[in-house]
Amino acid sequence: MEHVDVIVIGMGPGGETVASRLLDAGRRVAVAERALIGGECAYYACIPSKVLLRPPEARQEAAGAAGLDTPGLDWPALRDYRDAMIRHLDDTAQAQGYRDRDALVLRGTARVTGRDPWRVAVGDTELTADHVVVATGSEAVRPPVEGLDELGPAQVWTNREATTLADVPGSALVIGGGAVGVELGHFLNRMGADVTLVQRGPRLLDREDPRLCALVGGRFARDGLDVRVGTQVVSTARDGSGVLSTLDDGERVRTDVVLLASGRRPCADGLGLEDWGVALRGTALPVDEWCRAAPGLWGVGDVTGRAMFTHVAKYQGRLVADNILGLGRIADYTAVPRVVFSDPEIAAVGLTEEQARDQGIDVATAEVDVPAALARPWTYTTDPEGTLGLVADRDLGVLVGAWAFGPLVSEWIHTAALAIRTRVPIRVLLDSIPQFPTFNEAYLVALEKLGV
Repeated sequence: MEHVDVIVIGMGPGGETVASRLLDAGRRVAVAERALIGGECAYYACIPSKVLLRPPEARQEAAGAAGLDTPGLDWPALRDYRDAMIRHLDDTAQAQGYRDRDALVLRGTARVTGRDPWRVAVGDTELTADHVVVATGSEAVRPPVEGLDELGPAQVWTNREATTLADVPGSALVIGGGAVGVELGHFLNRMGADVTLVQRGPRLLDREDPRLCALVGGRFARDGLDVRVGTQVVSTARDGSGVLSTLDDGERVRTDVVLLASGRRPCADGLGLEDWGVALRGTALPVDEWCRAAPGLWGVGDVTGRAMFTHVAKYQGRLVADNILGLGRIADYTAVPRVVFSDPEIAAVGLTEEQARDQGIDVATAEVDVPAALARPWTYTTDPEGTLGLVADRDLGVLVGAWAFGPLVSEWIHTAALAIRTRVPIRVLLDSIPQFPTFNEAYLVALEKLGV
């Protein structure tokens, strides 16, 4: 039986980060993947969704830029570029790339078959290893809706069907008002579909600051999305080529497709870990501050159930690789950015005002109407919008949270993220000299309003 230094199970962004860093360090690495090397993000989530969202966004930007005609949307051309970006769902080159780096590439479902040392089987191949890294990701949740399981993938979509769609449907019912539901509902709306979005909670993105959620809801209403909050779908039934959905208030909605966007579940189950003394938390693999689940067993990415973002998976991947190499790094999830790539973009980091007060912090807040305060929004578009909110610890004189709604906030939220993570004093931030004219200047205006 062949022995390797490390076996990585699951080759999404987290698994790839671990494998690449350890290969660079000269370790003997085996990688196991039952689907596509690159994972959900590369083929069915982050990459295709952002590719699809960009042309409608650029079209809207052109409509608002002085002296420009509004360009048309060429769906076949966009679809072709999307297909190129997701490699036509073919990871042959990626697999060969790892083989060229002397990694052992195993295709199929992995199962842990022993420990001390760890042993993993993939098909007819069984290996032992000093370390096993579990990076098996997550999958879309199917809500308990009557009749849903009787419909096929032509009528019921997850993010996979939505991001690889061949044709834009005439209408869609989106179940879930989190990041996935907001992004994909926004895309379909901008592409001309009639979209009804049903959110069980009291508002869209209801884990964020209520003020930010209200701005998002208001923009969706202006864009013509039919948003139903505090509402659930109780049943679905086939209606010709489409779906007839019944809501809990008795109303019926007929659409071409139903899009499930009500969350994701970690995929640690099915690996056989419980047979070797590793307790799961539901379907997640719990890990400690080193991202270790047991001696020689590590977890990376969504499978851990911690802050299920690609950037966190890559961070954990760097950390695990370094810990396997003996560097002893501890995970710190302070100030992880949370971005929704709608138009305008939505971003937040750190604590909401409510979360800060619940922790006993003496809170100071400030909100800035960005177009009212800055020149940059008016140089960017003739009809600007944008808002920045800050949450500060008055006693310590530092930021603990921030949120923003406007153009390019996915980029400039990182000013707040770095300040929160490194606890930069507000007095130091107030003494900074932001470039003119930029959106980033809004921080100086908001910081002055804090009065801290």
